[in-house]
Amino acid sequence: MTQSKLQNQFGTYGLLGAIALATLFPLFWLISTALKSPTENIFQSPPQLLPSQPTLNNFVTVWQTNPFGQYLFNSTLVAVLTVGLNLVFCALAAYPLARLSFPGRDWIFVAIVSTIMIPFQIVMIPLYILTVQLGLRNSYLGIIFPGLASAFGIFLLRQAFMSVPKEMEEAARMDGCSELGIWWHIMLPAIRPALVTLAIFVFIGSWSDFLWPLIVIQDESLYTLPLGVAKLAGTFSLDWRLVAAGSVISIAPVLVLFLFLQRYIVPTETGSGVKG
Repeated sequence: MTQSKLQNQFGTYGLLGAIALATLFPLFWLISTALKSPTENIFQSPPQLLPSQPTLNNFVTVWQTNPFGQYLFNSTLVAVLTVGLNLVFCALAAYPLARLSFPGRDWIFVAIVSTIMIPFQIVMIPLYILTVQLGLRNSYLGIIFPGLASAFGIFLLRQAFMSVPKEMEEAARMDGCSELGIWWHIMLPAIRPALVTLAIFVFIGSWSDFLWPLIVIQDESLYTLPLGVAKLAGTFSLDWRLVAAGSVISIAPVLVLFLFLQRYIVPTETGSGVKG
C-alpha cells in the first residue's frame, strides 16, 4: 500500500473518529453529571469531565421520589404498539404500491411521499380534534394514533419491496399462494433489514416524543418518560444532577435496543433463492 493511500486512510479514520467523539461527548457529559455528588460543582470552569466522587444516589432519588417505573411501562407499551402497528400498516400500504398495477398508483405514491414535507405542527390541531372526537384523549391509543402509519415508512418499505426479484413472487403464485400469503410468507421475510430499520426509527421517534403526549395526556398515570423527565425538572427546581439521572434512565432502553438490533441491519441477498 502506497504512502498516499495510507495518508488518505489515516485522514478518513481521523475525521470519522473526531465526528464520533463529538457525537458521543454530550452523552458522556450527561452520564458524568448524573454520577456527580451534591458536593461537586457541575458549573465550575474549566469543567471537570469525570466525577471526583461518583455516586448512584441521584438515580435512587429519582426512582424513589417519582413513579419512573410507571413512566417506563407507559413508554414501553406505547413504543412497542406503535412499532408493531406502524410496520403492519406501512407494509400493507407499500406492497400494492410496489408490486401491483392499478390506475393512479404512481400518483397515490407521490401524494403520500409529499406529506413528508408537511410539519407536524400544521396537522397537530386537526389531529387533536379528531382524537377528541374519537374519544381517544387521555388513553394509550390516543398517544399511538398519529404513529399508526408514516409516509417515510411507506416509502422505505416500497423501495424494499421493489428490490425483491419477481421470480419469487411468480413462483408463489404458481403454487396457489394468495396475494396476502405472498405478502406474509415471501415479501416480509425478504425485506427484514428494511423492517428492522423502520422499527428502530419508529421506536426512537415514539420513545422520545414529547409534544403530542403533552397535548393529549393530562392524567399523570399515563405520562411517558419525556413527560416524566420534564416534570422532574420542575420538581427539583432544576437540580441538573437529578435531571441528568432521569434522562439517562429514559435513553438507556433506546441504546440497548439499538445495540441488540444493529446486527440485523445488513443487506440480504433476496435473490439467493432464485436459481437461473
